[in-house]
Amino acid sequence: MNFYDKVTGHDLTKLQRAYDQRIAQLPQDYQSAWRQLNQEIWQFTDFSGRNLYPILADVVGLFEESAAEGLAVSAVIGSSLNNFITELAHVEGAKDYRDKLRAQLNQTIAKKLAKEETR
Repeated sequence: MNFYDKVTGHDLTKLQRAYDQRIAQLPQDYQSAWRQLNQEIWQFTDFSGRNLYPILADVVGLFEESAAEGLAVSAVIGSSLNNFITELAHVEGAKDYRDKLRAQLNQTIAKKLAKEETR
């Protein structure tokens, strides 16, 4: 990857297109699940979104393997796509906005408490 691609995010666009092409080869229910997943998972992104692409690569692989075995997408993701996304992101260490705000609040409180103790 060259510097230009990294700065502009062009490399991520290439990856996204590659994932979309692979998903297009799968049954319709997998394609629908992918579209929903791809919209909802971005709440767990860092500034650039680079932290999510390994997760998306794993999901594409999981979907391909499951479709090849003849499994329905509901057998793969369970009864709730949102629960699947949340669990997947947390297992991989991605944090949503609440997690980031909680950490920031905890740091602020710890600083205030440290100042109070030094008085």
